[in-house]
Amino acid sequence: MGGDVLGQRALNRATLERQLLLRRSAQSPLAAVEHLAGLQAQAPFSPYFQLWSRLQDFDPEVLAKHLVDRDVVRIVAMRGTVHMLTADDCVAFRPLTQTIMDRDLRSNTQYSAGLRGVDLDAVARAARSLLEATPMTNAELGPELAERFPGCEPASLAHAARNLLPLVQVPPRAVWGRSGQARLTTAESWLGRELDPAPSIDTMVVRYLAAFGPASVADVQTWCGLTRLGEVMERLRAGLRTFRDESGRELFDLPNGPRPDPETPAPPRFLPDFDNLIRSHADRTRIISVADSKAINTRNGVTPHFFLVDGRVAGTWRITVSKGAATLDVMPFRLIAKADAPAVEAEAGRLLAFAEPGAETPTVNVWPAP
Repeated sequence: MGGDVLGQRALNRATLERQLLLRRSAQSPLAAVEHLAGLQAQAPFSPYFQLWSRLQDFDPEVLAKHLVDRDVVRIVAMRGTVHMLTADDCVAFRPLTQTIMDRDLRSNTQYSAGLRGVDLDAVARAARSLLEATPMTNAELGPELAERFPGCEPASLAHAARNLLPLVQVPPRAVWGRSGQARLTTAESWLGRELDPAPSIDTMVVRYLAAFGPASVADVQTWCGLTRLGEVMERLRAGLRTFRDESGRELFDLPNGPRPDPETPAPPRFLPDFDNLIRSHADRTRIISVADSKAINTRNGVTPHFFLVDGRVAGTWRITVSKGAATLDVMPFRLIAKADAPAVEAEAGRLLAFAEPGAETPTVNVWPAP
């Protein structure tokens, strides 16, 4: 197999450059959401922390306004998880990921039994009518659908609607400084336009490489949750550049994709639990060791907040607030090098000031390594 070999450190720096983590970018929040091909958004405020770590002078109110103005939406897409996408990417990416929703309808044992024998097309029509009239939570939608489909479990019907329709979570959910339940309506109704009738998987894959490459076929599939993308890569091969990693796996990249010198400095960065940086490659060792990856894995798939030192996951962090006091605890996996410690503590202090600007007594604690 041809192609130059890219070591782990070279892959690390290339990914960090594309993820805007080698230096904070001057681009706008909306441009960053587009460049990153969406932000994992299971937790309502995770995208704000993701962009704070990536952009210069990030103002969360700007991103919040984009959400209210419908420039970005929160919708189930890649991997069947909630992502914040630009409106344009929503109408292009969501149809491509419908196969993930179809698969879940068949395989999700928690709800599939309650849908046996149900006319799913009729459920979709009823749910669309209800949600386009008034955005609802799943808890509200289920009973409404159960009235139309007697004998069916409300939770199963709501789950079916979630998979059958492109549903966005509407504000005030995930608006910075506000709270709100996850109320749903269709993307078409919210955005005032139809989903792309002929979306391009080729374009989606190229967008992934721009934000996460160089990458293998398995890496792309891990990011989006789709399968059989080897055929897509073969179709694109002539316009891509190929490499190998140290294990011999073939990697694809854009011809002019940035691949910085492996010795390029990487400053400390604090990232939230649902950050695509560690969720978008089958082989995550460019960012986190196998042992550390196992240490932060949980049964429900929720990883703790984590921080990077020299471009790699070096530990976890958490913020606690009580009676006007805000504390950020930094919990390293191993001893932080003396030369890196001041920068880690300084970045932690900036994060705490962003997250809890009104705290009377902000405190950063860097725990000793276990």
